[in-house]
Amino acid sequence: MDVECLVIGAGPAGSMAARELAARGIETVVIEKRQEIGAPKRCAEGVSKHGLEKLGIEIHKLGISRVIKGAALYSPSGKKVVMEGHDMDGYVLERKVFEKHLASEAIKEGARYMIKTQAVRMERENGRWNVGIRSLDGDDEIRAKLVIGADGVESKVGRWAGLKTLNRLTDYHSGIQFEMAGVNADENYIHLFFGNDVAPLGYAWIFPKAFSSNVGLGILEKGAKMRAYDYLKKFIEEHDDIFKNASPIEINSGGVPVAHFTGMVSEGVMLVGDAAQLVNPIHGGGITRAMHSSIMAAEVAGHALKEDDLSRERLEEYEKKWNDEYEETTSKLMKLRGFLEKLEDKDFEMLADMLEGEDIFKLTQAKLSFFVKKLIKKPSLLGLATKYLKE
Repeated sequence: MDVECLVIGAGPAGSMAARELAARGIETVVIEKRQEIGAPKRCAEGVSKHGLEKLGIEIHKLGISRVIKGAALYSPSGKKVVMEGHDMDGYVLERKVFEKHLASEAIKEGARYMIKTQAVRMERENGRWNVGIRSLDGDDEIRAKLVIGADGVESKVGRWAGLKTLNRLTDYHSGIQFEMAGVNADENYIHLFFGNDVAPLGYAWIFPKAFSSNVGLGILEKGAKMRAYDYLKKFIEEHDDIFKNASPIEINSGGVPVAHFTGMVSEGVMLVGDAAQLVNPIHGGGITRAMHSSIMAAEVAGHALKEDDLSRERLEEYEKKWNDEYEETTSKLMKLRGFLEKLEDKDFEMLADMLEGEDIFKLTQAKLSFFVKKLIKKPSLLGLATKYLKE
């Protein structure tokens, strides 16, 4: 099979890329190794309404499991700080519906999908990529001018293309999540719990859905004394008021990259979403960023294909677009992450006492200078903040 563009992976990034490319009249094929698009999920399914609106992305109403007003954050001792307003409203999705809808939109534009079809090799020959595939029909090959790698955090496309796609182990959170029925938590908010005994160098969460809740946590292994699964069981046992009558109905686990590497393109190859490790380095959210990366990539790819120039230099326009939009913010958030990873539980308590929801929202937007000023009266933290948060 010869195609203009092959998209490997049918998550939010892959289907958004396919939709945008097909809408430009580009012959696009999508392969997905799983037997079902949208499953298994490996995220808490939260997205910002503001972020989606900014990109002009509309979600099918059946893909929205819960509308939320904001977030409630809890210190190690249980002090609560609420963030709402300031574009903090959003949705908890039903990804198994959301992702199928994205795929259906791409198919309406003319993209073709092949499920339970895995890419097993990829070689460059005569200006095209020869991609070996394995499906229920056996082994075959697709020859493509352009390959979009949307194959997630374990991306093989990037490695096959010679890109540096592996970070240090300290740049990956180990995450585990139950979907639970019977959870007793305010359904207007997502709930985030901090503390080194709760989730070392990470946090625990409760994301309410229509009739269940995503309950999970992410940790960095370097600060952990036990497995992520054990921390999650402990978290549930210690919050009997929330989980007394709750039981799991699904379990998922996986790694979450929290540091972006350099190099998103190669000759005839572009990486999008988690394959390029484009998640927010503070909270690990990546759905909106993934779709935005695909919109950028498709715009550049559309022109490059028409010009018949798929060189690394031509495709680097995509990487430049990404950096123009996100590099400065991501760099500041990486500094904030470095600062937060040095905090002890007593420091989180201090921050819970001094910060309002509006302050925390500013921090999530990478506004750091005001925070350093607030710490002038907190000498125990000021030196650390000055070291990590200098702009």
